[in-house]
Amino acid sequence: MHRTRLFALAAALLFPLAAAAQESTPAAPVTPDDNLNAVLWMQHSVEYQASTMAAFALAKRRLIQAMGDPWWTAVPEVQKGNYSKLPPAIILDADETVLDNSKYQAWNVTAGTSFSNDTWKQFVEAKVSTAVPGAVAFTGYANARGIKVFYVTNRTADMEQATRENMQALKFPMGGNVDTFLFSKEKEDWTSAKGTRRAFIAKNYRVLLLIGDNFGDFVDAYKGSEADRQKVFDDSMAHWTKDWIMLPNPSYGSFEAVPYGFNYGAPPDEMRDAKKKTLTSWGGPTPAQ
Repeated sequence: MHRTRLFALAAALLFPLAAAAQESTPAAPVTPDDNLNAVLWMQHSVEYQASTMAAFALAKRRLIQAMGDPWWTAVPEVQKGNYSKLPPAIILDADETVLDNSKYQAWNVTAGTSFSNDTWKQFVEAKVSTAVPGAVAFTGYANARGIKVFYVTNRTADMEQATRENMQALKFPMGGNVDTFLFSKEKEDWTSAKGTRRAFIAKNYRVLLLIGDNFGDFVDAYKGSEADRQKVFDDSMAHWTKDWIMLPNPSYGSFEAVPYGFNYGAPPDEMRDAKKKTLTSWGGPTPAQ
């Protein structure tokens, strides 16, 4: 056989095999998604439903107490003077406090992706968030008794319309002629720290309860070390379960950023390694003699 034809035949045989081998090469292993159990628990467990319903049941009992005490306030650091004459209000976070966004977290788990501002905005605009168990009943109870229900959320102002439509469809109180939705970046000093927005509400309302799922829903000093956060928590002990009510959220929050120093730009493997190193572990079984 002519040498040129021989080379052509060899190429025809070898290159498709090489291409097929390349296509069948397994992809590089993906870092395990630590949210799998958390999202499964939030979406499908009776334990999660019981936990959030218990938190809102406690909130209702505390609300009844607060309505009977004209000097009750959840924000004494900004509520000064004769605030007992102000109309009552409560402040709730939105995401994972009244709105269940676990579908977004589930998508990240199943698609092998992670949070991004772009996909999060698309999720919000899809208006498929559901209500956290107990949230609609509790906020409706408060609203029916003349207590203004404010939502202080770190969703940004460009998400306001979609958020309002989603929450209205779920039957949450919408505030009537008062703007009760305070979004991040809606005003220049409304940053991810919520203190300025709490103070804004406290000028005109007596704040009876703060309800959230993240430390930052209650204090602005939530980005310190574990020891720093513990001290702030301990110093606020008189508030917890009284006028500050925390809901469970194992999926995300400031807690998981502490080990890697809130460096959200770090590679995912570095974040995960930092979290693993923070764990207090059993030493394991004793080796057989």
